[in-house]
Amino acid sequence: MPGGRLTDEDRERIAAGLAEGLGYAEIGRRLERPASTIMREVTRNGGPDGYRAEAAQQDTRHRARRQKQTPPPVPSLPDVGYGRDPRAVQDITESFTALLVQQGLPRMEARVLACLHIADAGALTAAELVARLRVSPASISHAVAFLEQQGMLQRERLPGERRERYVIDDGIWLRNLLAGLQMTQALAAESRRSAAVLGAATPAGARFESSAELLDLVSDAFRQAMDKWRQILAARGVDQD
Repeated sequence: MPGGRLTDEDRERIAAGLAEGLGYAEIGRRLERPASTIMREVTRNGGPDGYRAEAAQQDTRHRARRQKQTPPPVPSLPDVGYGRDPRAVQDITESFTALLVQQGLPRMEARVLACLHIADAGALTAAELVARLRVSPASISHAVAFLEQQGMLQRERLPGERRERYVIDDGIWLRNLLAGLQMTQALAAESRRSAAVLGAATPAGARFESSAELLDLVSDAFRQAMDKWRQILAARGVDQD
């Protein structure tokens, strides 16, 4: 598998693959590159709809010049025990962060969430997050406040100390699915109401009716997945409160 930086030709092929509607994995196979490399390249250069090969190449050159002028601090690579390859850990951290950003999570919040996932304890203090991500305490404070509001992490106070740490658990995606289920159900209900107002026999009404049917199927799938996951957690003896 070829290594090194992406070339102009690589970026042209990535742009062509995106235009064909190919996924990152397929583009990566064609270029003999990891899908994570393709995803990071596209995410940092406009996303799937805004990626342009020439612009991406120019931005990469600009970043390279800035890095030569002011070398950034070497990022810490924590939690590399168990015989893990530190660079592989860094790669999955960056890939997971990029995927969260692509799904709509703000970048700093995505970095914090990825950092907590990579930590074996699944819990870090604000000071530890500042040290690992090399950002200001204010950035961490804003990010964890947002993630807590979304139900994606919890706070807990260390025994006998004033410090808090931020924790993720096995219920994080269950809570995320529940929020998605509630939104999907609301969209389905509004679609059915719109179909009734517009008339189910009209083109616009039929469109809303069809949307409601699909959203109902998605809601059913969400509920089944959540029920199955609760059963798995119960079998593991995990508290689901």
